[in-house]
Amino acid sequence: MRRVRSLSVALGLTCSALLAGSTGDARAATVSEQEWTSYRDKFLEPSGRIVDNANNNISHSEGQGYGLLLAYLADNRGDFDKIWAFTRTEILLRDDGLAVWKWDPSASPHVSDANNATDGDLLIAYAAALAGKDWRRADLTAAAVTMARSLADESITRTGGLVLLKPGNDGFGAADRDDGPVVNPSYWVFEALPTMASLAPEGAWGELAEGGNRLLAMARQMGPSKLPPDWVSLKAKPVPAEGFPQEFGYNAVRIPLYLMRAGTMDRATLQPFLENMTDEQGRVLIVDIASGSTKQALDDAGYRIIPALIRCVLDGQSLPEDLRDFSPTDYYPSTLHLLGLSFARARHPECL
Repeated sequence: MRRVRSLSVALGLTCSALLAGSTGDARAATVSEQEWTSYRDKFLEPSGRIVDNANNNISHSEGQGYGLLLAYLADNRGDFDKIWAFTRTEILLRDDGLAVWKWDPSASPHVSDANNATDGDLLIAYAAALAGKDWRRADLTAAAVTMARSLADESITRTGGLVLLKPGNDGFGAADRDDGPVVNPSYWVFEALPTMASLAPEGAWGELAEGGNRLLAMARQMGPSKLPPDWVSLKAKPVPAEGFPQEFGYNAVRIPLYLMRAGTMDRATLQPFLENMTDEQGRVLIVDIASGSTKQALDDAGYRIIPALIRCVLDGQSLPEDLRDFSPTDYYPSTLHLLGLSFARARHPECL
């Protein structure tokens, strides 16, 4: 199997490509106006709240971060500002400058869990940094710097020779859980890490990228499917964490998309996902780690586009026609679908 380039180099190249020409000039949108309008009309409230319609209509830092990133990729500054206003006033409430993870419209107060979720923090900071640079918005850049510094100071940890990302600053460490520390491999938003390094150079961002790559390699050894579980205990040797479904699940399905968006074209890294996360119909599988058996097959286009993109990146196969058209379904697969289409337009137009 060939190694195209190291993950850290790929990350740096991706960041440069994303930010190239970011001097306030017009930038080609990689999410179309029609696609963004469809997404916005289904998931964005007038208040700027992104609604997770498959999860009791709550909002969370992940959703606000995804919404900001997609609005940026659509070059829709008005909707970006709407999402940013809600994020700034309702989500970025912690004393450490990071985001509360859960906002529940049925709860009083609406913030029903004030712990942070580091994937949401990374997404928010990344989108703010890109928009701040591209649109010459010092306020967005300053907010991104604050978040990046806080992540560097509070959310990066060293365990067993690895530099790792805490899923949240509270509740996942060795002192918090019998099987701690616990991490989630899908929280590594690899494409965001070089941008975080430019905002907060004191952080161990390069080591964090390498730690995520090594974690994935170890996590693949836990079961016959060679797929990583959503949640991993690192108390001793890596094993699926207690108290969570011990499966390659809804969290982990986005890992190969994150890797590709960060510039990974390495067959040894991507091929195992392609071989083991799909069935003959191209559906994405939720897989039991211990047995390798299929627990569920996901047919939504937002999931199926991920293995289809792997086929394109590795072997030049174009995306099936039905995956090139976006029609929103549920918040999470719809988000993945647009991120996949945006990636194809920006980096692999031959997929389309």
